[in-house]
Amino acid sequence: MVRLIAFDLEGTLVKSISGWVELHKRFGTWEKGKEYAELFFSGKIDYAEWAELDASLWRGHTKEEIMEWVRSVEYMEGVEELIDFLRRNDFRIAILSSGLLCLARKVGEELGVDYVFANELIFDENGSITGKVNPIVDFRSKGAILRGLKEELKPELTVAVGDGYNDLSMFREADVAIAINPHEGVEGDHVVESLHEVREIIEGLIGGQ
Repeated sequence: MVRLIAFDLEGTLVKSISGWVELHKRFGTWEKGKEYAELFFSGKIDYAEWAELDASLWRGHTKEEIMEWVRSVEYMEGVEELIDFLRRNDFRIAILSSGLLCLARKVGEELGVDYVFANELIFDENGSITGKVNPIVDFRSKGAILRGLKEELKPELTVAVGDGYNDLSMFREADVAIAINPHEGVEGDHVVESLHEVREIIEGLIGGQ
């Protein structure tokens, strides 16, 4: 018996809202970054182009600078207890983030998550940002990634937890969608304010095991 749960990362498991925005602000590139965001949301560029335009603004900054930010990101209250509960109840756990892999991988390793999908900044041999990105999770692809995991695992139950518009595609693939402190217009089967409530819902789904 296998169950599957997919989490968004930023605003869901950690308190960072957007690594892209936070790094723009750290590196003083936010004004240009806003222009690129407007190009994407107006349909003038695709997600891969947007990611590389953003990363090009950080060219020459180092991996250590990125990891300094990563280490500053705090977890949401109750995350470790929730993950422990899920493990004890036969869930495979995935993180699907349209943020940065360096943060998602650290969180995945610390929490013992089974699958981590996020966008990878490319560094050169000296550890400097090249401006290239491996765009594994674009703005709409979370649903496709979750569908692939379902085909692989054949779970008896699939749950998705997230807060943003880019989580809607994985909500559609899940048996149960949980929106946590969602952005305006984002709806799930359940709307909650904390990870403690997420656990309560899942306990109800699996019969309080």
